[in-house]
Amino acid sequence: MAKFNHKFLKKASVSVIGTFLKIAGIIVLAARLGALALGQTVAKPPTLTSVGQLGGGFEAGLVKANGTTLHYVRSGTGPAVILLHGFPEDWYEFHRIMPGLAKRFTVLAVDLRGVGGSATTAAGYDAANLAEDIHQLALQLHLEHVYVVGHDIGGMVAYAFARRYPQTARGVMILDAAIPGIEPWEEIKAHPAFWHIRFHQTDLPEKLVAGRQAIYFRYFLSAKQFTDADVAHYAESYRDPEHSRTAFEFYRAFPDNEKFNAQRHNSIALPFVLGAGELDAFAQFLPQIGEAMRAHGCVNVRTEVIKGSAHYVAEEQPEALAELIERYAGR
Repeated sequence: MAKFNHKFLKKASVSVIGTFLKIAGIIVLAARLGALALGQTVAKPPTLTSVGQLGGGFEAGLVKANGTTLHYVRSGTGPAVILLHGFPEDWYEFHRIMPGLAKRFTVLAVDLRGVGGSATTAAGYDAANLAEDIHQLALQLHLEHVYVVGHDIGGMVAYAFARRYPQTARGVMILDAAIPGIEPWEEIKAHPAFWHIRFHQTDLPEKLVAGRQAIYFRYFLSAKQFTDADVAHYAESYRDPEHSRTAFEFYRAFPDNEKFNAQRHNSIALPFVLGAGELDAFAQFLPQIGEAMRAHGCVNVRTEVIKGSAHYVAEEQPEALAELIERYAGR
């Protein structure tokens, strides 16, 4: 019978186990990286993780409003400021400015219908209906004389909110957004920087982006301002077919937004601030948009350019944006 070298066997066993653990570690790492690439979560739900990063005093909540459920993150006391995100983000767009604003205001960042922690619906993604969502949310939370700040898609919702409920607000700030149906809307749609508008209105995006949310969103979100963790968070907010569809339904509702906005010329004394990052393609259109708003009855419109920023002002120049909001929302 052959004799075994026990020392050799022990060393061999350790080597085999070590190799196995390394391979297992590589598999786990590959799975995590693959999940990130596919827009899947690999840890806690990003909302829970992200709220904790804001520090003490912040809480997440859900409200039944306008036939759906809306998710929000809230903190602070004082006059209410409601923050509305754009594409392809959620409430977390404002995480860099919320702690500072909460020292002076009741600050509330909302996931629009169908995004992140908010419920998806079959329809209802036009700006006027989204404004109704926010109006009912404010009523449910007993927020009065709100100041609404909307970026990108959220800016369109903020404008619709001002049109529908001017008596409930003390002001509106619209950032890096055009107003469908108001000049120079046709010129903006034809601008090369906004190629994605028409693409998002087709039935192709869901088919091409499904499982690749992080890859697609990274195209819009520069690595200079957005970490891989940030992009993974947003990919999770549009994580499944229904949430992913929401991202594009906002754009498919633009024709409805055009009709809603074009028909309204009644006078509104509510203060508007129309802003854009100086490096954003929208910046060149600010004077025209402002004049068109005045022609449609918005008698109190100011324009602001945020220096050193492109489209995503809340991430690129958070201090400047926070100062701008404090200056106007605190009046």
